[in-house]
Amino acid sequence: MVVLFLIPVLILATIALVPTWPYNRNWSYYPSGGLGAIVVLTIVLLLMNRI
Repeated sequence: MVVLFLIPVLILATIALVPTWPYNRNWSYYPSGGLGAIVVLTIVLLLMNRI
């Protein structure tokens, strides 16, 4: 059940981090690095059957 909620949230977060506007091109890798950490944590929790 939680997985069905997490997948769309992660997809929307990925789309939101695409640097298409000039003001967020200066953010560098910080937002995508944070999202990557969340994705890795989610995958680890799924593999450990915690979610």
